[in-house]
Amino acid sequence: MEENTIRQTDEIEIDLWEICLVLIHNLALIVSVGIMVALGAFLFTQLLVTPSYESTTKIYILNKQENSAVTYSDIQLGTQLTKDYAELIQSRFVLEEVVQGMGLDLTYEQMKEKVSVTTPTDTRILAITVKDKDPVMAMKMANAIREAASVHIMNVMDIQAVNVAETANMPMKKASPSVLKNTFLGGVLGVFLIIAVVLVRYLMDDTIKTPEDVEKYLQLSTLAVIPLNEGEADGKKKKKKVKRS
Repeated sequence: MEENTIRQTDEIEIDLWEICLVLIHNLALIVSVGIMVALGAFLFTQLLVTPSYESTTKIYILNKQENSAVTYSDIQLGTQLTKDYAELIQSRFVLEEVVQGMGLDLTYEQMKEKVSVTTPTDTRILAITVKDKDPVMAMKMANAIREAASVHIMNVMDIQAVNVAETANMPMKKASPSVLKNTFLGGVLGVFLIIAVVLVRYLMDDTIKTPEDVEKYLQLSTLAVIPLNEGEADGKKKKKKVKRS
């Protein structure tokens, strides 16, 4: 039993080593394909994909009575209500008002896909982010949503004031797509694909190439190897030339 286990382990090690040799032998091909696919991903992202820009504005909401001190319960309650505020910001009432006010050719669903609302942990600050292909339009829509949402929140939640923590600015850098990321992923994908092709071709090839293959797969020992003499080799080369001509 132990001898059989050792033999099986040796065969597995030999197979893995052969696979490594196959990959090393095709290293130039693997690298070339990886570079070509990475270059293709770079050109596709740079030339064909339309970039998007993000602009963010922030508001601060504090629910307190006029001329009264801010207590810890006020802050804690406000933190719990931030999800309610986020829903109101993305409500149909607010977004359709912005669409009509700016004269945009967008439905409510299309507008909602452009808007995201986030809240930093343990804060009462709401960040309203708008994503659009036009950086100027992204800034204008973010500020318009902030103004419409502030009024809507005060009316619905009976809030006395919604303070502007930060106005939206025109984004100078595109938010997506990431050229570097797509190029890297394209290169990695190309490398994995060509490795898969090389390994499949190797595993599907069951031809006998060396005396070691005879002993390994046919369980036969080779007594001698007959080399191809120079005369036969030259004759084969001449035949190939005649056929081509």
